[in-house]
Amino acid sequence: MPNDCSIRALWILNSFDAVVFSRRFPVVEKRWRAAFQSEKESSVDSPVKHTIFSSLPSDSELAAAFFERKGREGSVRGFGIRVTQSGEGSDSWVDDPITRHIIGVYINKGEERENNLLWPLALHIKGPYCILILPLVEPRHVKAYAKLCQRSDCGNAVMTDEHLSSLLLDLPSITGAFMVAHAIGDIVTGDVVEPEVVVSASPSVGGLLDSLTGSIGISGISSRAKPVAAPVASSTPSGVAAIGALASDVPKIGSRLLDKDALRSFISSAMPFGTPMDLSYSNIFSIKVNGFSSLDIPPQDLKQPAWKPYLYKGKQRLLFTIHETLHAAMYDRDEIPDRLSVSGQINCRAELEGLPDVSFPLTGLTAAKIEALSFHPCAQVPEQNVDKQALMFSPPLGNFVLMRYQAACGLGPPVKGFYQLSMVSEDEGAFLFKLRLMESYKSPLTMEFCNVTMPFPRRRILSFDGTPSIGTVSNAEHSVEWKIITSGRGLSGKSIEATFPGTVRFAPWQTQRLSSFRSVFEGTADDDSDNETEGTNNMVNVEEFLMEKMSKDLPPVDLEEPFSWQAYNYAKVSFKIFGVSLSGMSIDPKSVSIYPAVKAPVELSTQITSGDYILWNTLGKCPSAVSAKV
Repeated sequence: MPNDCSIRALWILNSFDAVVFSRRFPVVEKRWRAAFQSEKESSVDSPVKHTIFSSLPSDSELAAAFFERKGREGSVRGFGIRVTQSGEGSDSWVDDPITRHIIGVYINKGEERENNLLWPLALHIKGPYCILILPLVEPRHVKAYAKLCQRSDCGNAVMTDEHLSSLLLDLPSITGAFMVAHAIGDIVTGDVVEPEVVVSASPSVGGLLDSLTGSIGISGISSRAKPVAAPVASSTPSGVAAIGALASDVPKIGSRLLDKDALRSFISSAMPFGTPMDLSYSNIFSIKVNGFSSLDIPPQDLKQPAWKPYLYKGKQRLLFTIHETLHAAMYDRDEIPDRLSVSGQINCRAELEGLPDVSFPLTGLTAAKIEALSFHPCAQVPEQNVDKQALMFSPPLGNFVLMRYQAACGLGPPVKGFYQLSMVSEDEGAFLFKLRLMESYKSPLTMEFCNVTMPFPRRRILSFDGTPSIGTVSNAEHSVEWKIITSGRGLSGKSIEATFPGTVRFAPWQTQRLSSFRSVFEGTADDDSDNETEGTNNMVNVEEFLMEKMSKDLPPVDLEEPFSWQAYNYAKVSFKIFGVSLSGMSIDPKSVSIYPAVKAPVELSTQITSGDYILWNTLGKCPSAVSAKV
């Protein structure tokens, strides 16, 4: 069987676990049946037919199997690790968190369920939909996974090939399946947007006109309009750029959440006969609307890649934006260290005529502590060593993500301090923030805005009282928002301290019926009950008793939203920073070369946004991961 990416089938299920769309690819399924028959004939001791499901299920069978797995695993994604509720043969029995994303289901055909395993299914959740992609793998791989689901030990043993990670390394089609799942997820939810490319300074009138007209070929206009690439935005913190305010020319997918016609059109064009070719919706849409003319034919000596169906005509330039997202868990506790991590990507917009190759070196990888790298299909990485990596690519039209990476944060946290909340009564809490912003952050780093939100999803706020030392405060029914720095009043070249003491009053608590998911935490609930009894009898610490009573009555929600588990209390910080990257990742515009040589300016900009930047209540419970001792 060829070692490529092909898709046997895909399904989209709604929040009621009903299949609302499905597509099967007979050409790929024919290859699977041939491989299945060959494996069946070659198996003697353990026939393959006694392990895996040999054909594709119907929509109703798949929906029933998915619903059964969700009940068995406790949630849509599942436990991911072996717990007391895990049963032999289930995904969580494998004891690997990746089984929350690559799952298997058992199709009920009136036989023993272990004979009907359908695996691997790439699971992607987007909006109200669950998207399942079944890539083509060899039957022996499915048999290997079935054995993992039956073994008595758990975890990934060291120095052994019999674990899930080594199995997946042999399956590049898994990566392709997730790419398909994410592309379809964006389409079904109408979230088809191109990555943002930021100009480092406000454009002049001429530059603005060029950016709006260049990509449609005003300098070399043809008989019909060419697709307009997504606009670029300005990084100037003091105002909103005119270009950035423009909407992307990628169309919205109608008023309905699921446009089946648009989805069918995309699938037939992007992955004919089940083999993904070009998953760019903007390219597919442009080809469908504009078609091709004689002016679109490239020179005979050049091979036009699938990701660039049209050639650019206009003023030439090359734009790079390093966009990093900072995730943090801030505890302000001696026994628990703060956690910072950076996920970044380099967005690119190459307004270059013809089919040029662009190359540049990535340096400082050791200092940046890069943990993972992935690249756009147009990129080649011919040179690589410890601290330097050369990159060459043939850029597509419009904005695209050239590479993604995971790295450590090279600077300290841009927002640090503590958040405290103590319940003075069952329906009133006193809180205190003491924060320091942009400490040790020098110019050109500029914080455009910074907000802090206290969410209370299961408590309705009646009122709050308090005045911050800086900024403004507002509240909604279930949250309090503190705007420390507002857009247009950026902070650069200095640090500030911000404090906010106050109180918040809630509506009287009504004991709610515990969710069925509470069974997962029965042992914890029993411990809380014992603590509550002791607190009631002794009444030594009224605050502790109230917090325990409230935590006991507050039902934990699905682990898909760990920050909403109401036994914990936190504040979430949102911000945007311009300047340089936090990881140390950078591109030297002078080192960028274009072949064939062309005179085109190269611009680089950097922006940092907050991801899950959490301030845990230092007076309450908080989750934390224990660092492994080497």
